[in-house]
Amino acid sequence: MKISQLRFYGGARQRTCRLGLADIFLEVQEILLSAQVAVKEEKQANGAAVIRELLDAEFKKRIDWNGNKTGDIDWIKRFRYNSTLIARLGVEIQISARSDLLIRDIIHLRNKLQAGDIDVGVIVVPDDRLQRFLTDRTPSFSDAVKYMEVEFPEGKTYPIVLIAVEHDVASDTPLAKKRTNRGRKLAEA
Repeated sequence: MKISQLRFYGGARQRTCRLGLADIFLEVQEILLSAQVAVKEEKQANGAAVIRELLDAEFKKRIDWNGNKTGDIDWIKRFRYNSTLIARLGVEIQISARSDLLIRDIIHLRNKLQAGDIDVGVIVVPDDRLQRFLTDRTPSFSDAVKYMEVEFPEGKTYPIVLIAVEHDVASDTPLAKKRTNRGRKLAEA
């Protein structure tokens, strides 16, 4: 994937440097860049869940990234010096869900930041161009900025980074769409 935009809130850039999280933040970027994504450049032609699975697979390949289940931060990595825990970075990947779930990610990060479970949060979303080629209601970078700056402006006060990603190349074949249980029932009727 390509990283097309970054936006820092609440002193996230300074905190990342001050707490020694710069290497981990660079690793997040490497993980995003290492996922190879080709989409059919046609409105809503591609499934977003495949991209999410590719990104999760890239995180799993890396050392010391802890993946979590639904309801928690997706990926967390801790920075240690000798045996002392110094800081933690948490990543939420919001590629395949509805755009209104971005607010849940902001709240997850806020709660974990307030509890001291992480020190900096990252939200990864499709950029506005890629979002046009994904299924309806997937989030975009513009949606994430709107939630951070208009809908939930308290979010701007927390050290959170928004990262917008774009696909690598165009393809003649769209990414497969996941069928929901509701979709299966309609197809069987």
